[in-house]
Amino acid sequence: MLVTKVRTLAIFNSFNHPMSMQSLIDRRIQSLFPIVLYSILILGAARLVLDSLKINQSYVFRLYSMPHGGRSGLPVVVLPEDRIEEDCNVFEGTWVWDNVSYPLYEEESCPYLVKQTTCHKNGRPDSFYKNWRWQPNGCNLPRFDALKLLHMLRDKRMMFIGDSLQRGQFESMICLIQSIIPEGKKSLQRIPPMKIFKIEEFNASIEYYWAPFIVESISDHATNHTVHKRMVRLDSIANHGKHWKGVDILVFESYVWWMHKPLINATYGSPHHVKEYNVTTAYKLALETWANWLESNIKPLTQKVFFMSMSPTHLWSWEWKPGSNENCFNESYPIQGPYWGTGSNLEIMNMIHDALQVLKIDVTLLNITQLSEYRKDAHTSVYGERKGKLLTKEQRANPKGFADCIHWCLPGVPDAWNEILYAYLLKSYQNFS
Repeated sequence: MLVTKVRTLAIFNSFNHPMSMQSLIDRRIQSLFPIVLYSILILGAARLVLDSLKINQSYVFRLYSMPHGGRSGLPVVVLPEDRIEEDCNVFEGTWVWDNVSYPLYEEESCPYLVKQTTCHKNGRPDSFYKNWRWQPNGCNLPRFDALKLLHMLRDKRMMFIGDSLQRGQFESMICLIQSIIPEGKKSLQRIPPMKIFKIEEFNASIEYYWAPFIVESISDHATNHTVHKRMVRLDSIANHGKHWKGVDILVFESYVWWMHKPLINATYGSPHHVKEYNVTTAYKLALETWANWLESNIKPLTQKVFFMSMSPTHLWSWEWKPGSNENCFNESYPIQGPYWGTGSNLEIMNMIHDALQVLKIDVTLLNITQLSEYRKDAHTSVYGERKGKLLTKEQRANPKGFADCIHWCLPGVPDAWNEILYAYLLKSYQNFS
């Protein structure tokens, strides 16, 4: 017992001796020095890597850095300045030359474009059509932010429904976002009548569904459909609708396939009784069938529905250049001033407006017709496809017979449609929802 007390006292005294205490501190500092040094080296190396990633706009940095990115990122916050004002009419304005900010992507950077839209790659000599920005009167569209859109689409599906013009808008949307998604984290599946672009890290998809009349028709096969012979089932939509159920954002379009002739073969009531309908009458009946489906199947609290107004054509140059007898071929600049072509049917425009007014659910009409009317310069013309093949040299030499003044080059006008769609998604987005 006495020995233990003596040893304890000795130890206590040794700690109280100034020289012994200093020696102990020195030893501890020496032992910590390598750890501190290694920590500084590791942090410095990490900082260099992160700075390098940031400077080079690395996919990894852009997707995973805080406060953005991945599943660990914070929720996207839409600021007041991101939203278009209530009194802002984004559909009235002018096309402004902007070769600094536009195009928002290049053909070469987007592997998902089909040959029908890659005009520059297909031989178009000018590229002016890429450098025009839609500028609304008295207000601005928010700058398209691909990462912000992906955050808004997290765990959601967006689907474009319609004909090949709507497919162009679908491809435009993919091109606007795909460059910030790492390789191996994105994929495009073709499952006719659908195309599905998946974004793995966000558990999201952007999809396209071929339905040129929205209601069912004999032209519903995505690749093997007749163009000149058309027959529409005006009261049938269930086969399409089963693919649309539960989709978070639906974007519909249907027009140009109705306008082949003033009359169209269709059934209504009996599936075996085919008769000719005036196109506007048939269109109205199809809209009613579509509206009934929406009211029976859409959940307004969780789903958003948009309808794109008609995409105009530029088939006759005398409409914007009196005395001429050409089409959209060799046009390099937008139309200036008021213009409305005969290819856009005002009766159908009013019909769409009236149908949406009486719907029991909200459907947002994106009226892109007027802004697209000005763009006689932006069609694929002779630099696209016909029947799945690029035009031959002989066909290109005959633009009156072969110029496509319906479809649009990409990058181009459909990008502006998607900028407007993006603006409306921002407008309705609820922070921290």
